[in-house]
Amino acid sequence: MLFSVWENWRRRRVLRKHKIPADLWALTIKQVRAASHLSVADRERLRNVASLFLHDKYIELAQGMELTNAMRVRIACEAAIPILNLDLEHYHAWHTVIVYPAQFVSHEEFRDGAGVVHRHRSVRAGEAWHRGPVVISWEDVIENEDANNVIIHEAAHKLDMLDGAMNGRPPIHRSMNQREWTAAFSEAYASHVADVDAGRRTEIDAYAAKNPAEFFAVTSEAFFEIPDVLKRVWPVVYMQLSLYYRQQTATM
Repeated sequence: MLFSVWENWRRRRVLRKHKIPADLWALTIKQVRAASHLSVADRERLRNVASLFLHDKYIELAQGMELTNAMRVRIACEAAIPILNLDLEHYHAWHTVIVYPAQFVSHEEFRDGAGVVHRHRSVRAGEAWHRGPVVISWEDVIENEDANNVIIHEAAHKLDMLDGAMNGRPPIHRSMNQREWTAAFSEAYASHVADVDAGRRTEIDAYAAKNPAEFFAVTSEAFFEIPDVLKRVWPVVYMQLSLYYRQQTATM
């Protein structure tokens, strides 16, 4: 209780001194499709959350990029959208966003069951490190084509990691039903994998078939970027994400 009182006081103090300027916020919100479902009042609440995000997190640039206020606010705005009706505390386990100018090479290392170490390189638009930063490609942030949103995608991974594992099952609210969540996502994931394996066209990014963690992240993108499509394709998944994010994004 004492922590809650102190934290509320701290946040009010931050907002008095560091709230995102209204003119810069107005320009930013027009660029963010994932915020289009929000009312005027909700956009103002989002401004508060984004302001707190900027105060509490570090944004670091790679490869000689220069950070502008417009970039900072765009990143904070999109990162704040998934937690608008949750709390900034959901992002407590990470403190830094690293921004590359474009897609970057990620180096992975893992040990198989026989104890052999494998090293793998891949080109990525974003990644979320366990107990580490979120890394994003700025080019992918501003292009934002085909319902992709790299910031929301990586934020979803961070939410998924809150219980220590990235497996497509974030800690859900007590008011939600774990069996209903599992049934909705398991059935939709199996259907999506079957469609991708068969070469059938999918309305949700085929990358979601990689594993359940990516399925959760991609459907989270869809929930905010193309909610009507997600609701039509997998209404039960849309419903579970609506309960989880505590937002109604679809218009239909």
